[in-house]
Formats: sequence, C-alpha cells, structure tokens
Amino acid sequence: MTDPVTTERHGRVFLITLNRPKANAIDAATSQALGAAFEVLQNDQSLSVGVITGTGRFFSAGWDLKAAAEGEAPDADQGVGGFAGLTEYWGLTKPVIAAVNGLALGGGFELALAADMIVAAEGAEFALPEATLGIVADAGATIRLPRRLPRPIAMELLMTGRRATAAELERWGLINRVTSPEDLISSALELAAATAACAPLSLQAIKEIDALSEGLSVEDAYAATRNTPLPAYSGIYTSEDAAEGMAAFAERRLPDWKGK
Repeated sequence: MTDPVTTERHGRVFLITLNRPKANAIDAATSQALGAAFEVLQNDQSLSVGVITGTGRFFSAGWDLKAAAEGEAPDADQGVGGFAGLTEYWGLTKPVIAAVNGLALGGGFELALAADMIVAAEGAEFALPEATLGIVADAGATIRLPRRLPRPIAMELLMTGRRATAAELERWGLINRVTSPEDLISSALELAAATAACAPLSLQAIKEIDALSEGLSVEDAYAATRNTPLPAYSGIYTSEDAAEGMAAFAERRLPDWKGK
C-alpha cells in the first residue's frame, strides 16, 4: 500500500499531496496523516508556506462514505486540525494554498475552503452534495462559503449540490488562478514562492489579524487588533525582520529573514 499522504520540500514551500486512489476520499486515518503533515509545516522554521493537492482526477471526494458504511463514526478522531487536517487547525500560523487538480466534492471542497488561497486546473469542479445525501456540509462549507461568495450563490451551492466550475468560482473571486492541468503545480508553487519570499512574521500577523477581525465592523476590528495580544503582530515593528526588511530595501538587496 502507498502512503495516503506524501510530502515534498521546495525551498521554503511544503507540498502536501493526497494520494489515495481512486477518489482521494478522506477517512480518519487520512485526516490524521494530513494533520501530521500540516504540523510539520507549522513547526519547521525552515518552511513558510504549504501547498495541498491531490493525484488523479480528484482533488478529493471528501468524507470516505465507504469507511462510514463500514462503521467509522462521523465523530471519529480526525487528529490535529479536524477533518482533513486543516478545516479546524486554528493554531496554524503559516499560509496554505490549495492546488485543486480535479473534482473537489463535499469535504474536498471544504479542505480547499480552509486554505488561504486556491489555484485550480481548468476542468476542476467543486460541489457540496451533502444535502442530496441527507446530511450537511459541516466541515466548514456551511460557515465559510457564505462569507466568501455572495450569499445567494453560496446558498445555491449548499442547497442544490450543483457543481461549479473553476472558471465560475474564479469570476466570483473564490479562486486566485485557473491554469492548465499541466501548469497547476508549477503555478501553485510560483504563488507559494512569492508568498514565502515575504517575512514569516508578516505572514503570521496577516493571518492573526484576518482571523481576529472576520465578522467585525472596521471600527471594532481596529480596536480588537490594537487591544488583543497577537504573538506575531504585537512585536512586529521591533522585530529583527522589520529592521532587516528596511535595511535590505535601503541597500537594494534581498532580505535575509530570520522569523524573529
């Protein structure tokens, strides 16, 4: 048997690949393996950005219904990060890019939604069929999708289960880039490398402020940002990286980030 999750390092970028033919369905053991990979991303200071993708014609078909039919409970231990290792990984301070190679169905779509950015191949399709099966997309889509899309569009996808193309979701602003299948990984790694070229503390601070301010008014978000202890943001202007960034700009050279 092959490992359901494989990883590769590309400089400061960590490529995580779901490899569970035929549909990259996610059972509890696969969720735990994904969570372990995201933990490596979080804890390894030589890594700045993660990319999650799949093999074959599926990014992921989501929850492994065969495992469920064989007795795996919906509340089985999914490990760190909850379902798919990412949908509830609240402590992950590093950016993640989903490189959607094919069908992202149910929990596969929810895994992509848990990422910070999405790159998709032409021909990739996204759907949330849970309501047609008598269940609900409760690994994040019912919460996240109405915040990312116009509410009527999100409700349509949640309440009908219809498939949306990558091109449609790019028009709605949910997807950053649509590429040819052949260029998907290189495009995702290019975006990841551009992100990883920025200061690690700045990336962490952006994620902190984004998480804290979501759903707040602009005024309340300002107040929360100023008054809440945020590990990366609180010390960013006195950090070594801030001094290095300004020095590198003045000296017209690339900065040497230390993450502190």
